Order: sequence, then structure tokens, then C-alpha cells
Amino acid sequence: MKYGFDNDKYIRIQSQHIRERIAQFQGKLYLELGGKLFDDHHASRVLPGFQPDSKLRMLSQLSSQAEIVIVISAVDIEKNKVRQDLGITYNEDVLRLRNEFQKCGFMVGSVVITHFNGQSSASTYRRRLESLGIKTYYHYTIEGYPNNVALIDSDEGFGKNDYVETERPLVIVTAPGPGSGKMAVCLSQLYNEHKRGVCAGYAKFETFPVWNLPLKHPVNIAYEAATADLNDVNEIDPFHMEAYNEVAISYNRDVEIFPVLTSIFDGIYGTCPYKSPTDMGVNMLGFCITDDEVCREASKQEIIRRYYRALVDLKKGAVEEIVPERIKLLMNELEISEKDRTVAEEAAKKREKSGNLPSACIKVGKKYITGRKTGYLSPVSSTMINAIKAVSKIPDDMDLIAPAVLEPILEVKNKTSNFKESYLKIGEVLIALSICSSTNPVVKKALDNLGKLQGAQFHATHMIPDDEMIVLSNLGIDATCGTEIDTN
Repeated sequence: MKYGFDNDKYIRIQSQHIRERIAQFQGKLYLELGGKLFDDHHASRVLPGFQPDSKLRMLSQLSSQAEIVIVISAVDIEKNKVRQDLGITYNEDVLRLRNEFQKCGFMVGSVVITHFNGQSSASTYRRRLESLGIKTYYHYTIEGYPNNVALIDSDEGFGKNDYVETERPLVIVTAPGPGSGKMAVCLSQLYNEHKRGVCAGYAKFETFPVWNLPLKHPVNIAYEAATADLNDVNEIDPFHMEAYNEVAISYNRDVEIFPVLTSIFDGIYGTCPYKSPTDMGVNMLGFCITDDEVCREASKQEIIRRYYRALVDLKKGAVEEIVPERIKLLMNELEISEKDRTVAEEAAKKREKSGNLPSACIKVGKKYITGRKTGYLSPVSSTMINAIKAVSKIPDDMDLIAPAVLEPILEVKNKTSNFKESYLKIGEVLIALSICSSTNPVVKKALDNLGKLQGAQFHATHMIPDDEMIVLSNLGIDATCGTEIDTN
């Protein structure tokens, strides 16, 4: 795998920059954290070499001074919004994040439910959190937000929100995904801290868009594809251009909210320390790209994957038709198409050769390995077994699991399940392999080489069930699929 990003340099210069920002403010700093703290797989896909836990490792140096506030939107609670990379709802991810942060030594002070407008699902969720001993607060929908600055910066705006009690000088505000209302929580806290005589500052630690890359750079366009359901649009920061005559890239929500931020700082301090949305950020990502072409190509592939996933979500009714349409327009801008995902083309060829049976293909390095649905195995399972054998140099005609082993497993599965299936999924097959490995050295060799599939590209001609997609994701495999459903 070719790398295009210097992760060590990033940790070094990013941590230093944040320390410098903290030193600008006395007493308390609210640090809005965009993207994922310890599992930023989007960044690792578009910037090969970036480690998913880089930000965590960097901020862990400040853990004794910091506490974390997790934000979730009442709108996302009501929609049961799902994290595509993990296959779990935002509701569940809040609890997962809290546990993971605590394991890493961070104090998690509370959860804030934003965009609250009396939703019963949000109220139920709050009761659930409080039953677990988690402090939970409401921040309300403000009419005319973010343009009605006079209302927002008043006791009927931010002043109406619950005041989030915090203990430590550095408050990291994060969320399961974009559009949760992290910035509004930070700004609301500045207003309410000031009312209580506390001098607090604000900074934004956002991964994307990368402010010092061109507007139409594939890395930045990949961010638009990732947030197509939110209709986030990258744009040149007009405030930065006016202040410094320098092009810097921001996005619509940050540009829209900047006058609010300026107004609040003006009200508190008499002046705003920032002249632009770019100023309030601390992102050093763009200074750590070592091979621009590698990152461009990786980002183009990510956009195509996002398109395939959007089509599946549309089929499931999880998104509106406009979402894949937006991503398609981004693909057109870069002059790329579905045909540029070669692993999908190879999967289609395998399907044709297999008499139209559901098929799949995995690309490991430069090698394409295919599989199809069999009497006992899903197309994902058969393809993965073929891939494991290939990277382990095990003959293709050798069975890792004998049909005599698979048949009783499938029989028990169908006896204990509400749904009758004619095949075993990849999670079940891996468990079976692990059992066989204790007595079969060839199977043990195959499982020991499973890690060699990390970073591989995978495509199935038919829709991959959610539980199989999660297994592939956990193995570090970038998987996509068609929208056709296997009805057999």
C-alpha cells in the first residue's frame, strides 16, 4: 500500500498548535471536535497513512485537564440515524463513545441533546441516559438560527438552553457524526459561562474540509460526498479572503455561523479574536500530505464507494433520492464513474460466468479474487474463503471447511432462527474456521493471515446484509455492493 500522509508529523505539529491555541485563552476553552476522535476511518481512507486513532493519541496528553461532552441531535434520535461504518445507531454510539473514552482515561461529563423541540423519542432517550447515571441536558431549536443574531445572543436564545455543568479547563465537544450541533453547544456555553462570570474561549478542531487544499481537491470533495445527506457544501471562506486576501476553504455551516460567533465574542469581550471561520480552526492536516497523487486517487475511490452506499441507503429508504444525486454530481466534477471501481466490474463478470448467481470480488494488492453463492456459503463467505486461501498460498481446490462440518451448522442455525437461510454468513464461517483451527494447522495458517486482507477492496453484486457488512468493516475491508436483493 502506498502512503500519502505523514502521521507522526501530524501528531507532532497538531498537538503543538492546539497547545498554542489553549494558551490564547484564560480559564476555560471549549474545543469543538469535528470528525471522529479515535476511529476516523474516513480520514484514513482518503489520506493513506493517517491512523484512525491519531487525534485520540494526541489529545490523550491533555486528558488530566480535559473532559468530554457528547452531543446528539434529537432529529437523529427520532430518525434512528445509523453510523454507516459501524452499523449502529447514533443513540447506541453515544454509549459506545462514552465507554471508549473512559477506557482511554478521559472524563466524560455529560450528554447534550440538541435541536430539541419536544420530541418524545428524545425524552425517552434522556430518561434512558439518566437511568445509567449520565448527566443529560437539552438545547432547544432557536427560530431563525443562525441568522437571527439578536435572538440567538439573548436569554430567549442561547440563554434558554440548559447550562452544561463542567469541571475542567478544557472541554472537548464531540458527537457520533456531523450535523449534531456541536458548535451551537460551544457557543451556547460561552454565553451562559459569561452570565456566570466565567471567561471562556472557543476553538474548532475540524478534520475536513482541509483549509489549505484547493476547493476542488478530491480530499475536500470526498468530505462533501460523506456529508451529502446534510447538504454540506465546501466554499472559499469569504471572511478570510477579506481579512487576509488569502484563499482558504471552509464550508457552508461554518461560514453561516461565523457572524453569530463574532457577535457573541463581541458581547463578552468587546472584540472577537477571530477574523474568519478558518482562524477559529486548528487543522494542520494539509501540512502533512507527502504524496498528493496518492491522496487524490484514494479520495476519488472513497467518493465512488459513498455513491454505492448511498444507492443502497436509498433502496432501504434511509435517505432521499437527492443524496446519491449529489454524490453523482461530485463524481462528474472529477470525471469519475462507477466503472472506476474495478472490483465491482470484476464481480459483475463473475456473476455472468456463474449463471447469474449472486457473486463478489475482493481486490488484494493487484490481485482480484472472486466467489459466488454456493450451497452452503453466502457470496461474501465464499469470496473471503478464496481470498484467505490466496494470501496463505493454500491450493484453491482444498476445502478449509468440509461440507460435513457446514451442513450441521446450517441446520442448527435454521432451527434456532426466525429466518430460514440456505447459506452461512461470513461471521458464522469465521467462527467455524476458528474452531477447526485448533486441530487443523492449515486452517490455523489461513486465519493467521486474515490480517493481510486489511485495506482490501470488496464488492458484491447483490445487497450485502448489515451483519456481513459490519464484519467486513471490522476486518478493515472497504466494501460496497449493488442494490439488488437476493430473494432466494
